[in-house]
Amino acid sequence: MELVVATRNKDKLREIKALLKSFPVKVFSLDSFKGVPEIMEDGKTLEDNAIKKAVQVSKFLKKFAVADDSGLEVEYLDGDPGVYSARFSGKGATYKSNNEKLLRLLRGVPLVRRKACFKCVIAAADKGRVIGIAEGVCNGKISFVSKGDNGFGYDPVFIPDGCKKTFAEMDPAWKNKISHRSKALVKAKKIISKYLSLYL
Repeated sequence: MELVVATRNKDKLREIKALLKSFPVKVFSLDSFKGVPEIMEDGKTLEDNAIKKAVQVSKFLKKFAVADDSGLEVEYLDGDPGVYSARFSGKGATYKSNNEKLLRLLRGVPLVRRKACFKCVIAAADKGRVIGIAEGVCNGKISFVSKGDNGFGYDPVFIPDGCKKTFAEMDPAWKNKISHRSKALVKAKKIISKYLSLYL
């Protein structure tokens, strides 16, 4: 079976492919197809964005598609950056500039008040119709400095509960066992399997 991941983010695609390794599907990204229009992620929630991307891509390509939207919610910042995580530091935001802004806003804040959680919402759609939605959450805290070279996004500043290392310091295989995206994908796999069983 062919499954389109509605993203052009190579880091995200690599992680999702690794998580779907045991699943009997051939995974493609938007870069595998020509003419797919850019989709404006203007939803008010992660779920809004995930649904919009999955529906529009599956409708345009007439294929089964999954899309995720992920965000970091920091308690001290009243849930920010949340849905704006990817563009937290403004136009032209990079992983580095987003992390630098976050650490700057938390400067002087003690560890006990640096609670945060990563959230991932995955939507699955077929030919423009939503099949199901899955959510995964990973709780943790924000480190005082950026550490590690693995991962992407806010991984260098996020320490999951029960761990001493940031996501970026961990072996990718271990991160993929405990991350918000892996938790969401476990649920999404069940949704996809149940849907496919109706047609196999």
